[in-house]
Amino acid sequence: MENKFSVLIIDDVQDNIYSLELLIEDLDINIHSALNANAAINILMKESVDLILCDIQMPDIDGFQFVEYIKRIEKLKDIPVIFITGIYDKDLYQKKGYDLGAIEYISKPIDDVLLTSKLKAYIELFNKNKQIKSSLEKANKLAVHNTKMASIGEMIGVISHQLKQPLNVLSIYCDDIKFAYQFNELNDEMVDEFSQNTKKQIHYMRDTIDGFLSFFNPDKHKNQFEIKKVIESTKELLGSQIKKANVELETQLLSNYQLNGIEMELSQVLINLITNSMQAFEEREIENRKIEIITFSKDEKNYLIISDNAGGIKEENLEKIFDPYYTTKEEGTGVGLYMVKLVIKNSYNGNLKIENSTDGVRFIMQF
Repeated sequence: MENKFSVLIIDDVQDNIYSLELLIEDLDINIHSALNANAAINILMKESVDLILCDIQMPDIDGFQFVEYIKRIEKLKDIPVIFITGIYDKDLYQKKGYDLGAIEYISKPIDDVLLTSKLKAYIELFNKNKQIKSSLEKANKLAVHNTKMASIGEMIGVISHQLKQPLNVLSIYCDDIKFAYQFNELNDEMVDEFSQNTKKQIHYMRDTIDGFLSFFNPDKHKNQFEIKKVIESTKELLGSQIKKANVELETQLLSNYQLNGIEMELSQVLINLITNSMQAFEEREIENRKIEIITFSKDEKNYLIISDNAGGIKEENLEKIFDPYYTTKEEGTGVGLYMVKLVIKNSYNGNLKIENSTDGVRFIMQF
């Protein structure tokens, strides 16, 4: 049946059901009928019913008992009930009906105008609620769609940010080969070095894409790894950039310092923070450029700290620096540090803080 207002008539006398049907059939509604409580329950469990017209005097289970029963069923408890009776018309019975949750109590002989007027009011409310529900469903679908689009856009932004680093390095390698060729300095050693270094960057991009594909997968495979090896491999990966930027990168690392997670994600964190420092060096024209990475344990907690001497961050920006899309750079996306915090918190169950040091900024990761 189409989505119309639906009424269930319950009466143990078929003629009474027929009379009620004649009264309300012009209202363009769906009408169901039952001769006893059991038949009514079967209908209610199968069909969508918006209003029950119930006789009180019935065999086996009377109307009061029937309503008391359905009020205990989650699916049925909110269906409004109108009692229609020719015997139980005293105030005592009416009070009992209202106490059970009935919304109306109509005595026989039935006032045709009164009954149809009440039904019209309920039908009007039903149609308004249907319109509101439809509008809410559309709004919810739109909200879900927009959330999905925002999430996809956010993820694309993060991936784009991550892939720019190795692409920049590849560009540097290509320039080196070009200049070596122009000045007749190209030899087998340079070609081999170019091949090895470019493959490293390509492998990193591949692993980055694979890492993002599994980033939000709760079942992604994690393993114990030595953080010192990840830091050293990341340093090697950024070697040409670090050298070109004239940066001194110092490390003080514990050999037995291990984390549980995915190595590539920590490497992405390190690349973001190191690259940010190098960009700050360039923008502020810092001459004596230093980045320091240290690891240590204290009070049963492990720490990884990255600091630089690039001048630090304005105090008013420290609280906002990890917000998505917040950036202090003219061409920044604001997703790099947001991703760093996301990885530290979600992938390693750690904490990340930022503070200004004497001559730069310090990122403190606690695991």
